Amino acid sequence: QVQLVESGGGLVQAGESLRLSCAASRSIFAFNTRNWYRQAPGKQRELVANITSSGITNYADSVKGRFTISRDNAKNTMYLQMNSLEPEDTAVYYCNMNSGGTDYWGKGTLVTVSS
Repeated sequence: QVQLVESGGGLVQAGESLRLSCAASRSIFAFNTRNWYRQAPGKQRELVANITSSGITNYADSVKGRFTISRDNAKNTMYLQMNSLEPEDTAVYYCNMNSGGTDYWGKGTLVTVSS
């Protein structure tokens, strides 16, 4: 059973930064997909960013230029650097990885951005 544990969330003011981490219980290199999702109150969960095994990254339009996804295979950890945070970024952020057709999710970390 794969475990994913997010950390790094918190309360910040608009314009500030946070770095989220997702620690996996096994090598993240072997996963097919590595994603960050978020879910704001009253809204559906949305894909924020993902990173391929070769390091290609993709971002939602709403975070392009502000967020950066990365991974450290040696530490089995994926990161989401979030800069210039906006109140609209307030959400629970989830780490998601897929392997062999099975989706694995962390429990999420709350990010609250005050105006």
